[in-house]
Amino acid sequence: MISLNYRDSRPIYEQIKDGLRKLVVTGAVRQDEKLPSVRELATSLAINPNTIQRAYRELENEGYIYTVSGKGTFAAPAREHSGARCELLLRQLDEAAAELLYMGFTKEQLRERIGLSENNKGDSVND
Repeated sequence: MISLNYRDSRPIYEQIKDGLRKLVVTGAVRQDEKLPSVRELATSLAINPNTIQRAYRELENEGYIYTVSGKGTFAAPAREHSGARCELLLRQLDEAAAELLYMGFTKEQLRERIGLSENNKGDSVND
């Protein structure tokens, strides 16, 4: 499910958070599917439960998971996200697009890469 890299400079909770986010975003964990409890995941990864709790809390704040008291933690349904995470991703996309354009990619290549068709190019990289 999630693998940790102890040589990674990122804190363990961020690695867990990124791993869980990726599972939710890619559909590996389906909407409303129950996630392992904090204790179960901590035991399987051999780390402190507080680390898992922090990752779960931040993912819940970002809207990727939700908790039902007494029942557990579940993958949240896809929705229109707003807020800090969305802004961060958009900034990263803008920076990556600018660098790729500098490196010689065309706007059309970028549109194709992110899966936008010719008739909705206004929704992609600034013209």
